[in-house]
Amino acid sequence: MKPSATNVDPAETAKFDRLAHRWWDPDGESRPLHDLNPVRLAYVAERVALRGARVLDVGCGGGLLSEALARSGADVTGIDLAPNVLDVARMHLFESGLSVNYRQISTEDLAREAPGSFDVITCMEMLEHVPDPDSVIQACATLLKPGGRFFASTLNRTPQAFAVAILGAEYALRLLPRGTHHYAQFIRPSELAASLRRAELELEDVSGMDYNPWTRRAKLTPTVSVNYLVSAGKPA
Repeated sequence: MKPSATNVDPAETAKFDRLAHRWWDPDGESRPLHDLNPVRLAYVAERVALRGARVLDVGCGGGLLSEALARSGADVTGIDLAPNVLDVARMHLFESGLSVNYRQISTEDLAREAPGSFDVITCMEMLEHVPDPDSVIQACATLLKPGGRFFASTLNRTPQAFAVAILGAEYALRLLPRGTHHYAQFIRPSELAASLRRAELELEDVSGMDYNPWTRRAKLTPTVSVNYLVSAGKPA
C-alpha cells in the first residue's frame, strides 16, 4: 500500500533509506540507536505491561525497538514511510525469529483505517523528522484505545542539543551522517506538552536521556537539555 498522507519530507525518508543496509550493524551509522534502545525499552516497560499488549511503533525504521517490544511479549505493528528500511526490518525477522507486522503507511492513514486499536504507541526519534509533528501526535491519540499510553523521544531545541547532536555526533565524532538532524525541527518539552494537550492526551512524565559515545552507555537523567522521553495517557 502506498501512503497517501502529505506529512512527510521525501528527503528525510531517502536519507534513512540510504542507511538501511547497515541498520542492524551495532558499529554502523545506527550505532547510537543500538545504544539508546535498552533505555527506551525500559522506560516503556516500567510504565505499561507489554506482554499481550497491542503496540504500534511509529517510525520504526529497521525494527530495533519493534523487535525489542516483540521480545517482551507484545503484539507489535511497526510503521514507516522509508521502503528500504522496512525491507531490512522484515528480513531481520528471519534472523531473530520474532513476529512483527511491518507496514509502509503513515500514522494519519492508519488512524483513519484503525482508530482505537492500540494499547501502547511508541514514537522514538521521529517527531523531529516530519513537517507537522502535531498531526502525528493527533493521529496517535486517535489510534490509542481509551486508557492507552503514548511514549515519545525527541531532541530539545537548545544550544546544548545543537552542540551534542549536530556538531558533536555529526561533525566531530561522525557517529551520524551529516544532515541527519535539522536544529529548527528540534522540539522543546513545552511545545510537545502543548501538542499532547491539543490531542487530549495527559502528560505523565518527562525524563532526560544522557548518552556517552565513548563508553556507549545511556541512562535516564533529570536534565532534558538534549534528548528526552515523554509518556502520556489517553483518558479511559
